[in-house]
Amino acid sequence: MSRKILIVDDALADRQNLERIVIDAGHLAVLAESGEQAIQRAQKDKPDVILMDVNMPGMDGYATTRLLKADAATKDIPIIFVTGKSQKADLAWGQILGAKAYVPKPYTREQILDLIKA
Repeated sequence: MSRKILIVDDALADRQNLERIVIDAGHLAVLAESGEQAIQRAQKDKPDVILMDVNMPGMDGYATTRLLKADAATKDIPIIFVTGKSQKADLAWGQILGAKAYVPKPYTREQILDLIKA
């Protein structure tokens, strides 16, 4: 089943890598490189899942998630953090904010696709 995946990461290489994984699996990729852009894309494109980086300039992934979860139009979209921040506190904070999952970088193609399916 093809899904629309919003990929949010300020690093071009990470965006492209996730985009390749998503497209090769037959899904549609929508890209954003900032938290602000992610909110606009989520409201406009209504993705099935959001893959969210945490460390981004301006609005980080946590702040972006808080705003998405507070908006009736986007609150039910599952958010998966894909990030280099992998301390227990980071993981706990992601869960508190309502993230569906937390994938530390480096990740495998299988990890990403399994979470998109779940």
